[in-house]
Amino acid sequence: MSHHHHDHDDHSRGLPEMTFEEKIEKLLDHWIKHNDDHATTYQGWADQAKQNHLDEVAAIIEQAAEMNLAVNEKFKKAKALLQSR
Repeated sequence: MSHHHHDHDDHSRGLPEMTFEEKIEKLLDHWIKHNDDHATTYQGWADQAKQNHLDEVAAIIEQAAEMNLAVNEKFKKAKALLQSR
C-alpha cells in the first residue's frame, strides 16, 4: 500500500505575486485535480473491495468518490464565475 502525503495548508505560498483572482483560480485548478486524483484512488479501492466480496464497503467508498466529484462541480462553477468577470 502506497502512502499519499499532502497538506491542506495555503498552497499559494511561493507563488509569484498575483492578483487575488489569479491565486484563487490557480487554487481551484489545484483542488479540482487533487479531488479527481482522490476520486480515482477511491474508485480503485471500491473495485478491490467488490472483488473481495465487501459490496457494502465498496458502495460507501464509491459514494465518497462521487462526493469528491460533486465538490469539483462547485469548484468548476466558481472558476467559471471568475472567468466571466
